[in-house]
Amino acid sequence: MWPTVHTLGIDRMSRDQRIALVLEIWETVRVEEPSSLLTDTQRNELRLRVAEDDASPEDVVPWEQVKALALARLNP
Repeated sequence: MWPTVHTLGIDRMSRDQRIALVLEIWETVRVEEPSSLLTDTQRNELRLRVAEDDASPEDVVPWEQVKALALARLNP
């Protein structure tokens, strides 16, 4: 079970103490190296898609057109 504000007694701290604690915790998170949010498979797929886009930059559909088509499907 994860510790909670109640089991750690944080709920009994003053507002200023809780804010100071949050800032201290945030600082420990901020300085850590971020873990990769993508798997190797996802990263490779993105590289492939970027390469395909770079090879054919004219082969795109503008966002406005994609949005209009999606909205048309929702509101027949």
